[in-house]
Amino acid sequence: MNILFTSFVCGVHAVCRSFFTAAALLVFICCSGHPSSARVPSADTTARRVAGDSGNAGGRTLLPVGVSRESVQLLERLQNANRQVTAEVLPSVVTLDVVETRKVRVRDPFGGFPWFFFRGPEGPGAGPGGGSGNKGEAEEREYKTEGLGSGVIVKKTGKTHYVLTNYHVAGKANEIEIKLHDGRIVKGKLVGGDQRKDIALVSFEDADPNIRVAVLGDSDAVRVGDIVFAVGSPLGYTSTVTQGIISALGRFGGPGNNINDFIQTDAAINQGNSGGPMVNIYGEVIGINAWIASSSGGSQGIGFSIPINNVKSDIESFIQYGQVKYGWLGVQLVATDADTVASLGIAKGTKGVLAAEIFLGSPAHKGGLKPGDYCVKLNGKEVKDVNQFVRDVGALRIGQTAVFDLIRGGVPMTLSVRITERDEKIVNDYSKLWPGFIPLPLTEAVRKRLDLKASVRGVLVSNAQSKSPAALMGLKSADIVVAVNDQRVSSVREFYAVLARQTREVWFDVLRDGQTLSTVRFRF
Repeated sequence: MNILFTSFVCGVHAVCRSFFTAAALLVFICCSGHPSSARVPSADTTARRVAGDSGNAGGRTLLPVGVSRESVQLLERLQNANRQVTAEVLPSVVTLDVVETRKVRVRDPFGGFPWFFFRGPEGPGAGPGGGSGNKGEAEEREYKTEGLGSGVIVKKTGKTHYVLTNYHVAGKANEIEIKLHDGRIVKGKLVGGDQRKDIALVSFEDADPNIRVAVLGDSDAVRVGDIVFAVGSPLGYTSTVTQGIISALGRFGGPGNNINDFIQTDAAINQGNSGGPMVNIYGEVIGINAWIASSSGGSQGIGFSIPINNVKSDIESFIQYGQVKYGWLGVQLVATDADTVASLGIAKGTKGVLAAEIFLGSPAHKGGLKPGDYCVKLNGKEVKDVNQFVRDVGALRIGQTAVFDLIRGGVPMTLSVRITERDEKIVNDYSKLWPGFIPLPLTEAVRKRLDLKASVRGVLVSNAQSKSPAALMGLKSADIVVAVNDQRVSSVREFYAVLARQTREVWFDVLRDGQTLSTVRFRF
Protein backbone atom coordinates (compact mmCIF):
# COMPACT_ATOMS: atom_id res chain seq x y z
CA MET A 1 0.00 0.00 0.00
CA ASN A 2 1.38 3.40 -0.98
CA ILE A 3 1.56 5.98 1.79
CA LEU A 4 1.12 9.61 0.83
CA PHE A 5 2.74 12.42 2.80
CA THR A 6 0.38 15.28 2.12
CA SER A 7 0.77 18.97 2.86
CA PHE A 8 -2.60 20.64 2.72
CA VAL A 9 -2.70 23.68 0.54
CA CYS A 10 -2.46 23.11 -3.18
CA GLY A 11 -5.31 22.97 -5.60
CA VAL A 12 -8.34 24.05 -3.58
CA HIS A 13 -9.75 26.87 -5.73
CA ALA A 14 -12.94 28.81 -5.52
CA VAL A 15 -14.43 26.55 -8.17
CA CYS A 16 -13.35 23.56 -6.07
CA ARG A 17 -15.11 24.95 -3.05
CA SER A 18 -18.26 25.40 -5.12
CA PHE A 19 -17.97 21.78 -6.21
CA PHE A 20 -17.58 20.57 -2.65
CA THR A 21 -20.60 22.62 -1.56
CA ALA A 22 -22.71 21.17 -4.35
CA ALA A 23 -21.46 17.66 -3.60
CA ALA A 24 -22.26 18.04 0.07
CA LEU A 25 -25.80 19.21 -0.80
CA LEU A 26 -26.26 16.22 -3.08
CA VAL A 27 -25.10 13.83 -0.37
CA PHE A 28 -27.48 15.46 2.09
CA ILE A 29 -30.44 15.07 -0.27
CA CYS A 30 -29.56 11.47 -1.08
CA CYS A 31 -29.13 10.52 2.56
CA SER A 32 -32.23 12.27 3.87
CA GLY A 33 -34.68 9.78 2.42
CA HIS A 34 -38.46 9.98 2.60
CA PRO A 35 -40.00 10.87 5.96
CA SER A 36 -41.90 7.60 5.98
CA SER A 37 -38.60 5.69 5.84
CA ALA A 38 -37.26 7.24 9.04
CA ARG A 39 -36.72 4.84 11.92
CA VAL A 40 -39.44 5.17 14.60
CA PRO A 41 -38.32 4.61 18.23
CA SER A 42 -39.99 1.63 19.86
CA ALA A 43 -42.86 2.19 22.24
CA ASP A 44 -40.81 0.52 24.95
CA THR A 45 -38.07 3.14 24.58
CA THR A 46 -40.36 6.17 24.51
CA ALA A 47 -42.84 5.12 27.12
CA ARG A 48 -40.49 4.81 30.07
CA ARG A 49 -38.90 8.07 31.19
CA VAL A 50 -37.45 9.49 34.35
CA ALA A 51 -37.22 13.10 35.43
CA GLY A 52 -34.00 15.07 35.01
CA ASP A 53 -33.03 18.53 36.23
CA SER A 54 -32.79 20.84 33.22
CA GLY A 55 -34.10 21.69 29.81
CA ASN A 56 -37.80 22.32 29.07
CA ALA A 57 -40.15 25.05 30.13
CA GLY A 58 -41.08 23.15 33.23
CA GLY A 59 -37.44 23.00 34.30
CA ARG A 60 -37.25 19.21 33.90
CA THR A 61 -36.07 16.92 31.09
CA LEU A 62 -37.30 13.37 30.51
CA LEU A 63 -34.43 10.86 30.28
CA PRO A 64 -34.46 7.36 28.79
CA VAL A 65 -34.57 4.52 31.24
CA GLY A 66 -31.04 3.39 32.14
CA VAL A 67 -29.46 6.84 31.69
CA SER A 68 -28.63 8.35 35.05
CA ARG A 69 -28.83 12.02 35.91
CA GLU A 70 -25.13 11.93 36.88
CA SER A 71 -24.12 10.54 33.47
CA VAL A 72 -25.97 13.30 31.63
CA GLN A 73 -24.49 15.96 33.88
CA LEU A 74 -21.00 14.59 33.20
CA LEU A 75 -21.61 14.72 29.44
CA GLU A 76 -23.00 18.24 29.75
CA ARG A 77 -19.84 19.36 31.56
CA LEU A 78 -17.72 17.79 28.82
CA GLN A 79 -19.83 19.43 26.14
CA ASN A 80 -19.62 22.82 27.84
CA ALA A 81 -15.85 22.45 28.14
CA ASN A 82 -15.61 21.75 24.40
CA ARG A 83 -17.71 24.83 23.69
CA GLN A 84 -15.49 26.99 25.85
CA VAL A 85 -12.32 25.81 24.10
CA THR A 86 -13.71 26.42 20.61
CA ALA A 87 -15.15 29.79 21.62
CA GLU A 88 -11.69 30.74 22.88
CA VAL A 89 -9.70 29.76 19.79
CA LEU A 90 -12.04 30.15 16.79
CA PRO A 91 -11.97 34.00 16.63
CA SER A 92 -8.18 33.90 16.14
CA VAL A 93 -8.21 31.36 13.29
CA VAL A 94 -8.24 32.61 9.69
CA THR A 95 -8.43 31.23 6.16
CA LEU A 96 -5.74 32.10 3.64
CA ASP A 97 -6.36 32.31 -0.11
CA VAL A 98 -2.97 32.55 -1.78
CA VAL A 99 -1.68 33.04 -5.30
CA GLU A 100 1.88 32.14 -6.26
CA THR A 101 3.19 33.59 -9.51
CA ARG A 102 6.05 31.91 -11.35
CA LYS A 103 7.80 33.20 -14.43
CA VAL A 104 9.23 30.58 -16.76
CA ARG A 105 11.10 30.99 -20.04
CA VAL A 106 9.75 28.59 -22.66
CA ARG A 107 10.42 28.07 -26.35
CA ASP A 108 7.67 28.21 -28.97
CA PRO A 109 8.34 25.25 -31.31
CA PHE A 110 5.98 26.66 -33.96
CA GLY A 111 7.57 30.09 -34.21
CA GLY A 112 4.26 31.83 -33.59
CA PHE A 113 2.29 29.82 -36.19
CA PRO A 114 -0.39 30.64 -37.22
CA TRP A 115 -0.28 34.14 -35.68
CA PHE A 116 2.58 35.39 -37.83
CA PHE A 117 0.30 35.16 -40.88
CA PHE A 118 -1.91 37.87 -39.39
CA ARG A 119 0.56 39.99 -37.40
CA GLY A 120 3.61 39.80 -39.59
CA PRO A 121 6.91 38.10 -38.91
CA GLU A 122 8.68 41.24 -37.70
CA GLY A 123 8.37 43.67 -34.84
CA PRO A 124 6.88 43.67 -31.35
CA GLY A 125 3.84 41.51 -30.81
CA ALA A 126 4.60 39.36 -33.83
CA GLY A 127 4.26 36.15 -31.84
CA PRO A 128 1.91 35.14 -29.03
CA GLY A 129 2.66 36.73 -25.66
CA GLY A 130 4.74 39.47 -27.30
CA GLY A 131 7.38 37.05 -28.63
CA SER A 132 9.14 37.62 -31.92
CA GLY A 133 7.42 34.72 -33.63
CA ASN A 134 10.80 33.20 -34.52
CA LYS A 135 10.77 29.44 -34.16
CA GLY A 136 12.56 28.18 -31.08
CA GLU A 137 13.04 31.57 -29.43
CA ALA A 138 12.53 31.51 -25.64
CA GLU A 139 9.91 33.83 -24.19
CA GLU A 140 8.89 34.50 -20.61
CA ARG A 141 5.48 33.29 -19.50
CA GLU A 142 3.72 33.79 -16.21
CA TYR A 143 1.95 30.99 -14.38
CA LYS A 144 -0.28 31.42 -11.36
CA THR A 145 -1.07 28.75 -8.80
CA GLU A 146 -3.90 29.25 -6.33
CA GLY A 147 -4.14 27.55 -2.96
CA LEU A 148 -6.01 27.50 0.29
CA GLY A 149 -4.76 27.14 3.83
CA SER A 150 -5.32 28.17 7.40
CA GLY A 151 -3.53 30.35 9.91
CA VAL A 152 -3.74 31.67 13.44
CA ILE A 153 -3.31 35.23 14.70
CA VAL A 154 -0.38 35.16 17.15
CA LYS A 155 0.57 38.81 17.66
CA LYS A 156 -0.81 42.32 17.39
CA THR A 157 1.10 45.60 17.28
CA GLY A 158 -1.14 48.63 16.87
CA LYS A 159 -3.23 47.99 13.77
CA THR A 160 -0.87 45.29 12.48
CA HIS A 161 -1.84 41.68 13.10
CA TYR A 162 0.47 38.73 12.49
CA VAL A 163 -0.72 35.33 11.29
CA LEU A 164 1.40 32.19 11.71
CA THR A 165 0.97 29.53 9.03
CA ASN A 166 2.99 26.98 7.04
CA TYR A 167 5.68 27.84 4.52
CA HIS A 168 4.04 25.52 2.01
CA VAL A 169 0.85 27.58 2.40
CA ALA A 170 2.16 31.13 2.04
CA GLY A 171 5.98 31.06 1.95
CA LYS A 172 6.12 31.85 -1.77
CA ALA A 173 2.83 33.74 -2.11
CA ASN A 174 2.59 36.85 -4.27
CA GLU A 175 -1.02 37.59 -3.36
CA ILE A 176 -2.74 36.77 -0.07
CA GLU A 177 -6.35 37.26 1.00
CA ILE A 178 -7.23 36.58 4.63
CA LYS A 179 -10.74 35.68 5.67
CA LEU A 180 -11.33 36.56 9.30
CA HIS A 181 -13.62 34.69 11.66
CA ASP A 182 -16.32 37.33 11.28
CA GLY A 183 -16.34 36.82 7.50
CA ARG A 184 -14.49 39.97 6.53
CA ILE A 185 -11.74 39.64 3.92
CA VAL A 186 -8.52 41.66 4.23
CA LYS A 187 -5.34 41.85 2.19
CA GLY A 188 -2.37 39.99 3.61
CA LYS A 189 1.35 40.57 3.21
CA LEU A 190 4.10 37.96 3.52
CA VAL A 191 6.47 38.98 6.32
CA GLY A 192 8.82 36.02 5.99
CA GLY A 193 9.06 32.27 5.64
CA ASP A 194 11.42 29.43 6.48
CA GLN A 195 11.36 26.21 4.49
CA ARG A 196 13.51 24.25 6.94
CA LYS A 197 10.82 24.63 9.60
CA ASP A 198 7.87 24.89 7.19
CA ILE A 199 6.57 28.09 8.78
CA ALA A 200 5.67 31.54 7.48
CA LEU A 201 4.39 34.77 8.98
CA VAL A 202 1.75 36.92 7.25
CA SER A 203 0.50 40.34 8.35
CA PHE A 204 -2.63 42.39 7.78
CA GLU A 205 -3.83 45.83 8.87
CA ASP A 206 -7.12 46.35 10.72
CA ALA A 207 -8.17 48.82 13.38
CA ASP A 208 -10.83 46.57 14.93
CA PRO A 209 -9.85 46.21 18.62
CA ASN A 210 -11.95 43.04 18.98
CA ILE A 211 -9.83 40.85 16.70
CA ARG A 212 -8.66 37.98 18.90
CA VAL A 213 -5.02 36.99 19.34
CA ALA A 214 -4.41 33.34 20.21
CA VAL A 215 -2.64 32.30 23.39
CA LEU A 216 0.49 30.24 22.76
CA GLY A 217 0.91 27.26 25.07
CA ASP A 218 3.85 25.07 26.06
CA SER A 219 4.27 22.16 23.65
CA ASP A 220 6.98 20.67 25.86
CA ALA A 221 4.33 20.04 28.53
CA VAL A 222 2.04 17.90 26.36
CA ARG A 223 1.81 14.14 26.84
CA VAL A 224 0.52 11.23 24.80
CA GLY A 225 -3.19 10.85 25.49
CA ASP A 226 -3.86 14.57 25.97
CA ILE A 227 -7.08 15.82 24.37
CA VAL A 228 -6.48 18.22 21.46
CA PHE A 229 -8.49 20.11 18.85
CA ALA A 230 -7.48 20.80 15.23
CA VAL A 231 -8.92 24.03 13.84
CA GLY A 232 -8.89 25.33 10.28
CA SER A 233 -10.56 25.31 6.88
CA PRO A 234 -10.44 21.75 5.53
CA LEU A 235 -11.60 21.63 1.89
CA GLY A 236 -12.64 25.29 2.24
CA TYR A 237 -15.06 24.74 5.14
CA THR A 238 -14.01 27.60 7.41
CA SER A 239 -13.96 27.48 11.22
CA THR A 240 -13.99 23.69 11.33
CA VAL A 241 -13.06 22.04 14.62
CA THR A 242 -12.14 18.37 15.06
CA GLN A 243 -11.17 16.61 18.25
CA GLY A 244 -8.78 13.82 19.11
CA ILE A 245 -5.84 12.97 21.30
CA ILE A 246 -2.09 13.20 21.03
CA SER A 247 -1.14 9.83 19.58
CA ALA A 248 2.65 10.19 19.76
CA LEU A 249 5.44 12.74 20.25
CA GLY A 250 8.77 13.28 18.56
CA ARG A 251 7.78 12.01 15.14
CA PHE A 252 9.97 12.76 12.12
CA GLY A 253 9.44 12.73 8.38
CA GLY A 254 6.90 14.32 6.09
CA PRO A 255 7.42 16.24 2.85
CA GLY A 256 10.53 18.33 2.30
CA ASN A 257 13.78 18.51 4.25
CA ASN A 258 12.35 19.96 7.44
CA ILE A 259 14.17 19.85 10.77
CA ASN A 260 11.06 19.61 12.93
CA ASP A 261 9.90 16.89 15.19
CA PHE A 262 6.11 16.54 15.14
CA ILE A 263 3.15 15.95 17.41
CA GLN A 264 1.02 13.11 16.04
CA THR A 265 -2.75 13.22 16.49
CA ASP A 266 -5.84 11.31 15.42
CA ALA A 267 -7.89 14.53 15.18
CA ALA A 268 -9.12 14.73 11.58
CA ILE A 269 -6.85 16.90 9.39
CA ASN A 270 -7.49 17.39 5.68
CA GLN A 271 -6.53 19.63 2.77
CA GLY A 272 -6.91 23.24 3.86
CA ASN A 273 -6.02 22.51 7.50
CA SER A 274 -2.36 23.37 6.92
CA GLY A 275 -1.24 26.30 9.03
CA GLY A 276 -4.19 26.04 11.40
CA PRO A 277 -3.61 25.54 15.12
CA MET A 278 -3.68 22.45 17.28
CA VAL A 279 -4.96 23.54 20.69
CA ASN A 280 -5.13 21.95 24.13
CA ILE A 281 -8.08 21.82 26.54
CA TYR A 282 -7.21 25.32 27.77
CA GLY A 283 -7.59 26.83 24.29
CA GLU A 284 -3.83 27.38 23.99
CA VAL A 285 -2.03 26.80 20.69
CA ILE A 286 0.43 23.92 21.09
CA GLY A 287 1.11 23.23 17.42
CA ILE A 288 0.70 24.25 13.78
CA ASN A 289 -0.96 21.54 11.69
CA ALA A 290 1.26 20.55 8.78
CA TRP A 291 0.72 17.18 7.09
CA ILE A 292 -0.80 13.71 7.23
CA ALA A 293 0.24 10.17 6.39
CA SER A 294 -2.45 8.62 4.24
CA SER A 295 -3.01 5.92 1.65
CA SER A 296 -6.00 7.79 0.22
CA GLY A 297 -5.01 11.47 0.35
CA GLY A 298 -7.60 12.18 3.04
CA SER A 299 -7.57 11.93 6.81
CA GLN A 300 -7.00 8.45 8.21
CA GLY A 301 -6.33 9.53 11.77
CA ILE A 302 -2.59 10.10 11.34
CA GLY A 303 -1.94 13.84 11.34
CA PHE A 304 1.14 15.82 12.34
CA SER A 305 1.62 19.24 13.89
CA ILE A 306 4.74 21.39 14.40
CA PRO A 307 5.26 21.97 18.17
CA ILE A 308 4.70 25.64 18.90
CA ASN A 309 7.83 25.83 21.06
CA ASN A 310 9.87 25.08 17.92
CA VAL A 311 8.76 28.35 16.33
CA LYS A 312 7.94 30.85 19.10
CA SER A 313 11.23 32.71 18.79
CA ASP A 314 10.92 32.79 15.01
CA ILE A 315 7.91 35.12 15.14
CA GLU A 316 10.04 38.03 16.33
CA SER A 317 12.83 37.04 13.95
CA PHE A 318 10.43 37.28 11.00
CA ILE A 319 9.18 40.68 12.16
CA GLN A 320 12.67 42.08 12.72
CA TYR A 321 14.63 40.47 9.86
CA GLY A 322 12.08 38.91 7.49
CA GLN A 323 13.68 35.53 8.03
CA VAL A 324 14.78 33.08 10.70
CA LYS A 325 18.25 33.98 11.96
CA TYR A 326 19.87 30.66 12.77
CA GLY A 327 22.72 30.38 15.21
CA TRP A 328 25.59 28.47 13.62
CA LEU A 329 28.05 26.02 15.17
CA GLY A 330 29.81 24.69 12.08
CA VAL A 331 29.69 20.92 12.43
CA GLN A 332 28.50 18.12 10.19
CA LEU A 333 26.33 15.84 12.31
CA VAL A 334 25.43 12.20 11.78
CA ALA A 335 22.91 9.99 13.52
CA THR A 336 24.72 7.08 15.12
CA ASP A 337 23.77 3.43 15.21
CA ALA A 338 24.82 0.85 17.79
CA ASP A 339 27.94 -0.17 15.82
CA THR A 340 29.20 3.41 15.51
CA VAL A 341 28.55 4.20 19.17
CA ALA A 342 30.40 1.03 20.19
CA SER A 343 33.33 1.88 17.90
CA LEU A 344 33.59 5.28 19.61
CA GLY A 345 34.00 3.59 22.97
CA ILE A 346 30.79 5.12 24.29
CA ALA A 347 28.50 3.26 26.67
CA LYS A 348 25.52 1.60 25.02
CA GLY A 349 22.34 3.71 25.20
CA THR A 350 24.16 7.04 25.65
CA LYS A 351 22.09 9.62 23.77
CA GLY A 352 23.81 12.26 21.72
CA VAL A 353 25.02 13.25 18.25
CA LEU A 354 28.34 12.76 16.53
CA ALA A 355 30.18 15.78 15.17
CA ALA A 356 31.71 13.77 12.34
CA GLU A 357 33.20 16.77 10.53
CA ILE A 358 34.09 20.35 11.42
CA PHE A 359 34.12 23.45 9.21
CA LEU A 360 37.56 25.04 9.49
CA GLY A 361 37.28 28.59 10.83
CA SER A 362 33.78 27.97 12.21
CA PRO A 363 32.66 28.70 15.79
CA ALA A 364 33.05 24.98 16.57
CA HIS A 365 36.63 24.97 15.24
CA LYS A 366 37.55 28.15 17.09
CA GLY A 367 35.92 26.85 20.26
CA GLY A 368 37.95 23.64 20.28
CA LEU A 369 35.48 21.05 18.96
CA LYS A 370 37.07 18.31 16.88
CA PRO A 371 35.82 15.66 14.48
CA GLY A 372 34.65 12.68 16.50
CA ASP A 373 33.31 14.64 19.47
CA TYR A 374 30.09 13.09 20.75
CA CYS A 375 27.79 15.86 22.07
CA VAL A 376 25.48 14.75 24.88
CA LYS A 377 24.25 18.08 26.30
CA LEU A 378 23.76 21.65 25.10
CA ASN A 379 23.46 24.26 27.84
CA GLY A 380 22.53 21.49 30.26
CA LYS A 381 19.77 20.07 28.04
CA GLU A 382 20.08 16.43 26.98
CA VAL A 383 20.70 15.93 23.26
CA LYS A 384 18.24 13.33 21.95
CA ASP A 385 18.76 13.39 18.19
CA VAL A 386 20.21 15.34 15.27
CA ASN A 387 17.09 17.38 14.43
CA GLN A 388 16.58 18.49 18.01
CA PHE A 389 20.27 19.49 18.28
CA VAL A 390 20.05 21.48 15.02
CA ARG A 391 16.91 23.29 16.24
CA ASP A 392 18.44 24.07 19.62
CA VAL A 393 21.66 25.43 18.12
CA GLY A 394 19.67 27.41 15.56
CA ALA A 395 17.58 28.97 18.34
CA LEU A 396 20.68 30.30 20.15
CA ARG A 397 21.20 34.05 20.01
CA ILE A 398 23.87 35.37 17.69
CA GLY A 399 26.89 36.09 19.89
CA GLN A 400 25.69 33.84 22.71
CA THR A 401 28.19 31.52 24.37
CA ALA A 402 26.89 27.95 24.47
CA VAL A 403 28.19 25.19 26.72
CA PHE A 404 28.61 21.71 25.24
CA ASP A 405 29.05 18.56 27.28
CA LEU A 406 30.74 15.98 25.09
CA ILE A 407 32.72 12.76 25.03
CA ARG A 408 36.07 12.67 23.23
CA GLY A 409 37.97 9.41 23.06
CA GLY A 410 35.83 8.03 25.86
CA VAL A 411 36.61 10.98 28.15
CA PRO A 412 33.85 13.44 29.21
CA MET A 413 34.68 17.12 28.78
CA THR A 414 33.01 20.53 28.50
CA LEU A 415 33.62 23.29 25.95
CA SER A 416 32.24 26.81 25.56
CA VAL A 417 31.60 28.08 22.03
CA ARG A 418 30.52 31.55 20.88
CA ILE A 419 27.69 31.17 18.34
CA THR A 420 27.64 33.19 15.12
CA GLU A 421 24.97 33.63 12.44
CA ARG A 422 24.51 30.80 9.96
CA ASP A 423 26.20 31.67 6.68
CA GLU A 424 24.83 29.63 3.77
CA LYS A 425 27.92 30.34 1.64
CA ILE A 426 30.28 28.85 4.21
CA VAL A 427 27.89 26.00 4.97
CA ASN A 428 28.11 24.93 1.33
CA ASP A 429 31.87 25.45 1.04
CA TYR A 430 33.14 21.88 1.34
CA SER A 431 36.75 22.98 0.91
CA LYS A 432 36.60 23.91 4.59
CA LEU A 433 34.85 20.73 5.77
CA TRP A 434 37.39 18.70 7.73
CA PRO A 435 38.22 15.89 7.13
CA GLY A 436 35.62 15.72 4.35
CA PHE A 437 34.40 12.17 4.90
CA ILE A 438 32.72 10.06 7.55
CA PRO A 439 34.67 7.08 8.93
CA LEU A 440 32.68 3.94 9.60
CA PRO A 441 33.65 0.75 11.45
CA LEU A 442 34.61 -2.37 9.51
CA THR A 443 31.63 -4.49 10.48
CA GLU A 444 31.15 -8.03 9.25
CA ALA A 445 28.66 -6.76 6.68
CA VAL A 446 31.21 -4.25 5.36
CA ARG A 447 33.97 -6.87 5.22
CA LYS A 448 31.72 -9.23 3.30
CA ARG A 449 30.64 -6.57 0.83
CA LEU A 450 34.22 -5.41 0.17
CA ASP A 451 35.72 -8.88 0.44
CA LEU A 452 38.14 -7.81 3.18
CA LYS A 453 40.28 -10.28 5.07
CA ALA A 454 39.79 -10.58 8.83
CA SER A 455 43.33 -9.29 9.34
CA VAL A 456 42.55 -5.89 7.79
CA ARG A 457 42.22 -3.14 10.41
CA GLY A 458 41.08 0.42 9.82
CA VAL A 459 37.99 2.48 9.05
CA LEU A 460 35.80 2.74 5.96
CA VAL A 461 35.71 6.05 4.05
CA SER A 462 32.08 6.99 3.39
CA ASN A 463 30.40 10.13 2.05
CA ALA A 464 33.64 11.58 0.70
CA GLN A 465 32.76 15.13 -0.33
CA SER A 466 33.99 16.57 -3.59
CA LYS A 467 36.27 19.62 -3.23
CA SER A 468 36.82 18.77 0.46
CA PRO A 469 40.27 18.24 2.02
CA ALA A 470 39.69 14.48 1.69
CA ALA A 471 39.07 14.88 -2.06
CA LEU A 472 42.16 17.06 -2.44
CA MET A 473 44.18 14.37 -0.69
CA GLY A 474 42.90 11.78 -3.15
CA LEU A 475 40.55 9.84 -0.87
CA LYS A 476 37.53 8.08 -2.31
CA SER A 477 34.45 6.47 -0.81
CA ALA A 478 35.06 2.76 -0.03
CA ASP A 479 38.75 3.37 0.69
CA ILE A 480 40.02 1.84 3.93
CA VAL A 481 42.11 4.20 6.09
CA VAL A 482 44.64 2.02 7.92
CA ALA A 483 46.90 4.74 9.35
CA VAL A 484 46.91 8.47 10.15
CA ASN A 485 50.33 10.16 10.00
CA ASP A 486 51.92 6.67 10.05
CA GLN A 487 50.01 5.70 13.21
CA ARG A 488 47.90 2.57 12.81
CA VAL A 489 44.16 2.85 13.51
CA SER A 490 41.80 -0.09 14.00
CA SER A 491 38.56 1.65 15.03
CA VAL A 492 36.62 4.88 14.58
CA ARG A 493 37.64 5.89 18.09
CA GLU A 494 41.36 5.45 17.32
CA PHE A 495 40.99 7.27 14.01
CA TYR A 496 39.45 10.35 15.63
CA ALA A 497 41.91 10.23 18.55
CA VAL A 498 44.95 10.30 16.27
CA LEU A 499 43.34 12.91 14.00
CA ALA A 500 42.62 15.18 16.99
CA ARG A 501 46.33 15.32 17.89
CA GLN A 502 47.39 16.66 14.50
CA THR A 503 47.74 20.43 14.33
CA ARG A 504 49.92 21.17 11.30
CA GLU A 505 49.51 18.53 8.60
CA VAL A 506 47.77 15.23 8.02
CA TRP A 507 48.18 12.32 5.60
CA PHE A 508 46.52 8.93 5.41
CA ASP A 509 47.63 5.42 4.47
CA VAL A 510 44.80 3.88 2.48
CA LEU A 511 43.97 0.37 1.34
CA ARG A 512 42.47 0.43 -2.16
CA ASP A 513 42.06 -2.55 -4.49
CA GLY A 514 44.42 -4.62 -2.36
CA GLN A 515 47.20 -2.02 -2.39
CA THR A 516 48.30 0.37 0.35
CA LEU A 517 48.71 3.96 -0.80
CA SER A 518 49.74 7.16 0.94
CA THR A 519 47.76 10.30 0.26
CA VAL A 520 49.15 13.76 -0.33
CA ARG A 521 49.55 15.86 2.81
CA PHE A 522 46.96 18.38 3.91
CA ARG A 523 48.32 21.40 5.76
CA PHE A 524 46.14 23.52 8.04
